[in-house]
Amino acid sequence: MDFSLDLPTGPLAEAVLSTVRTSETPSVANHSVRSFFFAQLLAAHEGCLQDAAYDRDLLFAATVLHDLGAGDLAEGEARFEVEGADLAANLLRQHKVPEADIDRVWEAIALHTSPGIAERRGLLSYLTYEGVGIDFGRHAEIVSSWEKRIHAAYPRLAMVRSLADAIVERAARSDAAAPAYSLAGEMLRERRAEGVTRLERAAASCPWGE
Repeated sequence: MDFSLDLPTGPLAEAVLSTVRTSETPSVANHSVRSFFFAQLLAAHEGCLQDAAYDRDLLFAATVLHDLGAGDLAEGEARFEVEGADLAANLLRQHKVPEADIDRVWEAIALHTSPGIAERRGLLSYLTYEGVGIDFGRHAEIVSSWEKRIHAAYPRLAMVRSLADAIVERAARSDAAAPAYSLAGEMLRERRAEGVTRLERAAASCPWGE
């Protein structure tokens, strides 16, 4: 794989980057871009780059937009994964992306916190889920040759705490945003009961730190 830190170009890619950079904290926006790079490295590691289902532009959209539901564009009226998927779909629709591709991106974003499901819903959902997971330290060995350069270009900036704050804040806005046993619902419960979430505690053992 001829890997680099170059990002996709063109009107859609520019809109994707502009949207996350203006609606998310810098730490969450950087997390989203790192997730794209890590997903690409995983795809190369597993020999998926020539797969008919592999689409770099859709992977960029799904990974970079996956936390829109934790940003300023979200109203906190639904689970952050679903609200983010809806926002991403609207953006892609404005750029005339085919509906079938929009649906794939929607599903990848909506399922990015659903282990055991995302991996079985096609290559885009799988790579999005795993790319995000690698940024939390899962399968770190796969990206070890590139992670220092990726982190230098897109530093973490206390990402875990920043993301947890954003998810919990929106989860507190409505019952629909924090249904029982959803990630946001559990994080809101943990913050209220203990002052800290398991996600934040787990950052202590992440090879990349917080």
